[in-house]
Amino acid sequence: MSMSTVGVIGAGVMGKDVALTCAANGYDVILCDSDADVLASAPQRMRRLLRQYRMMSPAVAEWPTDEVLGRVSRTAEPADLAGADWIVENIVEDPEAKRKLYLRLREICGETARIAVNTSCVPITRIASLLPAPHQVIGMHFMNPVPLIDGVEVIRGEHTSDATVKAAEEFAASLGKRPIVVNDMPGFVSNRLSHLFMNEAAFLVQDGVAAPEQVDDVFKLGYGHRMGPLETADLIGLDTVVKSLAVLHDEFQDPKFRCCPLLKKMVDAGFLGRKSGRGFYDYTTSAASAR
Repeated sequence: MSMSTVGVIGAGVMGKDVALTCAANGYDVILCDSDADVLASAPQRMRRLLRQYRMMSPAVAEWPTDEVLGRVSRTAEPADLAGADWIVENIVEDPEAKRKLYLRLREICGETARIAVNTSCVPITRIASLLPAPHQVIGMHFMNPVPLIDGVEVIRGEHTSDATVKAAEEFAASLGKRPIVVNDMPGFVSNRLSHLFMNEAAFLVQDGVAAPEQVDDVFKLGYGHRMGPLETADLIGLDTVVKSLAVLHDEFQDPKFRCCPLLKKMVDAGFLGRKSGRGFYDYTTSAASAR
């Protein structure tokens, strides 16, 4: 295995973006997912994503599509990641699913690979406790869409070593990202704040105070945000937002993280945001897609 190999676990929205970003910056990538259909469709979906990102970023426009995709191999077996320099985990925001995965990785990774946990809210220290070398585990919370966002929230767990922090900063920089190192606590900085914004924005819509467009425009025109909270929720995926709020509520036992019933209703209806074509906005129309 190459000395510049990154294993990416989870071929969902974030996993594909992380794989593309690593491959575009010279890494050999092994994309791992237990869903055969997701793996089979990954190259086509990543090619489509690259076309979209090219129109949005001059830097991404210079990425050679065939060369980038040629650096990404696929597997359904986590064992194939043994020997990777970095493993970046991006599976569903479900503490139990993560626990099961890391118990498998415990048998595969030994004490050599560095583990980057790309989670929204699950504490890094808890995940590290499942592995034989907790000092090698660190949070690396990439922002969506990964190829277009410069910042990476790097989370130091209780046992994360200084060497691992330095390696994570260097890894982020090699991807053209700026690392921001923070300490471990559920939700860290970004999601402890952003999920309050998104959740309360959903309450505003539910209570009839404002339409989604009005809520988002207040943040964009009034505060200079690039995206409003409901546009952000649609981009992340409303199912992921609901699961993350559940983690925050469970961890802090604080009612401020109670999930808006409208969010749960939309998830039950299959309105998950961009990935399903409908969330707070309808993405089957060109006007909504351009927001």
